[in-house]
Amino acid sequence: MVFSSMLFLWIFLPVTFVLSRIVRPVKLQNILLLVMSLIFYAWGEPVYVILLLVSVFANWLSGMLIASFPAKKKFWLFLAVAVNLSLLGYYKYANFAINTVNKVFRTSIPLLDLALPIGISFFTFQALSYVIDLYRGKYGVQKNILSLALYISFFPQLIAGPIVRYRDVNAQIGSREITPEKTAEGIRRFIYGLGKKVLIANVLAKAADDLYGLTAMNLTGGMAWFAAIAYTMQIYYDFSGYSDMAIGLGKMFGFDFLENFDLPYLSKSMGEFWRRWHMSLGTWFKEYLYIPLGGNRKGEARTCINLFIVFALTGLWHGASWNFVAWGVYNGVLVIAERLWLSGFLKKHGIASRLYTILAFIVGWVMFRLDSFMEAFRVLGRMFGSSLGQTMPYRLIMYVTPLEVFAMVCGILGAGVIRSVTPDRVRERFIKTPLEAVYLTLVFFMSIVFLAGNAYNPFIYFRF
Repeated sequence: MVFSSMLFLWIFLPVTFVLSRIVRPVKLQNILLLVMSLIFYAWGEPVYVILLLVSVFANWLSGMLIASFPAKKKFWLFLAVAVNLSLLGYYKYANFAINTVNKVFRTSIPLLDLALPIGISFFTFQALSYVIDLYRGKYGVQKNILSLALYISFFPQLIAGPIVRYRDVNAQIGSREITPEKTAEGIRRFIYGLGKKVLIANVLAKAADDLYGLTAMNLTGGMAWFAAIAYTMQIYYDFSGYSDMAIGLGKMFGFDFLENFDLPYLSKSMGEFWRRWHMSLGTWFKEYLYIPLGGNRKGEARTCINLFIVFALTGLWHGASWNFVAWGVYNGVLVIAERLWLSGFLKKHGIASRLYTILAFIVGWVMFRLDSFMEAFRVLGRMFGSSLGQTMPYRLIMYVTPLEVFAMVCGILGAGVIRSVTPDRVRERFIKTPLEAVYLTLVFFMSIVFLAGNAYNPFIYFRF
């Protein structure tokens, strides 16, 4: 079940919302939200809901052991991390490892008959943050397994984040206030996210998929660039829109989640880009991998090695494929290069730094989108002038509709252009006014119209 579906919008969400207002004590409300979260997950993954419950129990038990036997808490932490990573590794990376071994050693080991559990990377990282921070003494153990289960499985952020650390919601699980103002803010944020997803990401997904459905030999330079920019906008509006909906849903039920995006396409370096993009993942890798590896405390060479490891694993986290690893390494190399040589230039030359960063993340998204290294290189070749091997006179107009062009223009403007040229006082006069209410009503209505018309409705981050 996805947020941008009629089933969620007209049945699941209204039923859950109304019941949450009827059930008033927080403890009973937590049980309600837990039950609804398990139904939400089981709707698309009826078998793997058992895996989710196993993860909950394993991490609750690990927490109890860490708290009960402090002299051996390092051992229990090690065991908890091993169990979490083993589950993630088996279900997400086992076939990737088998494929790699088969190609390298020319063996024929059969692949496992496994489907990827939706959201396993997200709820595994959340569970890990609980046991690691418990080991570090940042809070006391959660003895109530139902409360921990709600934290790990809460449906707004279960399948696609943001990755919520336990210490950020611990107090809210035990006590939270639901006010009309907070509910209204949640609805407002949800509609903005729904509009991002349905009216921009879905429209541009169709354009990108149609163009990338052709081989590079059938792409002109214009087609390759349109596909790259369409996907650049699609992945931003798809994921930031989902994060907005998750944050809005959290507010409707009394929870405050941290922000996950901060206009990353306005960045002036790739280092800044990664501080603005998927911030919950960046924070997780920083706190639980980069700093334990030594961070920037052990000299420049060690810092660069640590950054390289973090970005390579960030790429692997996104998917069990070498193109994701290559994408992570590509970003890591750019961040390291900026740290060692480019930072002074980028700080002095604002326009050049913006152009460099835009070009860098667009090229990166091409690598991210295309599974084949060779196909990605061919598409990049088309983008930068190569016409070698072009076989047929395809034209951009054959694959792109006026609606897709309009969505791209709106996407580019909404990704930071309007914000950067609009004074804060103008925005403040618009926010939470009758004019914004009319705008949000129109966005919601148009989103429903698009969904009712069976509009293209993929979701990129399901595979992560």
